[in-house]
Order: sequence, then C-alpha cells, then structure tokens
Amino acid sequence: MHILQVNSSVRTHDSHSTQLANELTQLLLEAHPGSSLVVRDLTTNPHPAVDEATLGALFTPAEHRTPEQAARVAKDDALIGELMAADVVVMGAPMYNFGVPAQLKSWLDAVARAGVTFCYTEKGPVGLVHGKTAYVVSTRGGVHVGRGTDQVTPYLKTMLGFLGMTDVRFIYAEGLAMGPRCRVLGMSNARSQISRQVAVSQEV
Repeated sequence: MHILQVNSSVRTHDSHSTQLANELTQLLLEAHPGSSLVVRDLTTNPHPAVDEATLGALFTPAEHRTPEQAARVAKDDALIGELMAADVVVMGAPMYNFGVPAQLKSWLDAVARAGVTFCYTEKGPVGLVHGKTAYVVSTRGGVHVGRGTDQVTPYLKTMLGFLGMTDVRFIYAEGLAMGPRCRVLGMSNARSQISRQVAVSQEV
C-alpha cells in the first residue's frame, strides 16, 4: 500500500486536522506492514493558485512552452504524479468559513486536469483516478455534520468523485471551538472513527 497524506491546515503547529491525519496514517502503516508514505504539506510547501499565467502554460503545447511555463506545469505534474501513485489518500481538511482551505482548493485545482485525471465524453465527464480509497479528516469549530452549513462534505464528495475516487470515507472532529469539554469529546469521537476505519481496511 502506498499512502499519500495531504495536509491543508494553515497551522504548522497545533493543527487538529494534521494531528488526526497523522494518527490515521500511522495506524494504517502499522496495520499494513511494508506500506510507504508521502506527505504533501500545503502550508510548509504551498502550491500556487491558478491564475492567467497558469492557464496559459497549461494550454500551450509542451514543445512550445517557455522555461517559466514548463516549470509551472511541472509543479502541477508533481502533485498529479503523487496522487496517481497512491493507493490511499489521507486528507486533512479543516473547515474554514464553511468551506475547505484555499490551500486545499489549489491542490484540487492542480490535480484536476482534463485528459489526465478526468476526460469529457459524449455522455459527460469520466474520472480517471481509479482504485483508491480516500480518507478525509474534517475538523470543525462548531457542529455541522448533516446540516446546510457543512459545505466541505458535499464539495469534496463531488470533487473527488469527479476525478473517479468514489470510495471516500469521512472522519469528523466537531465542536473544537466550543470549550475544552467539547474539544476533548470531538477529538475522542474522531479517534473512535479512525479506529473503526482502520479495522475495516484490514478486512479488505
């Protein structure tokens, strides 16, 4: 098993989503001896957002790109290569203002490339990223699961499904900003979910 862990919290220290993603990854490594891991931290190594220059580079044939354009496309290629090589993706996805962090959005924009990770057909788009399990560790200050304020879950289900990743498993830690008792309970509940998910992975 090859694991790709994507951290998107803006905090380099004391990030609940990164802490829980680390714990999940470690348990997966222990449950599946011989597995390998690549960690992509989008805060310590931020990926550039899509802009006009990026689109110009992507839509320029490779043989006609300037050195600057080639370097920009290579940054996206590296992320796509990591994703395609992975069997399992562990994603730390804290909720910021009801959505995902800008860093995670930039990563998704980078790995979503027509003709590479998805394609358009006469019947509509088809995802090309197959055979992977994605674990999304979503931390929240309040309580949002099952409510209209949770825009993280439907967005990531749609986006990852668009790329062909249909086995997406969510782990939630909620109420983390609602006082010490709620924070402890939220983290404990998330760890219980992680334990159950790792147990299921051993049964496959």
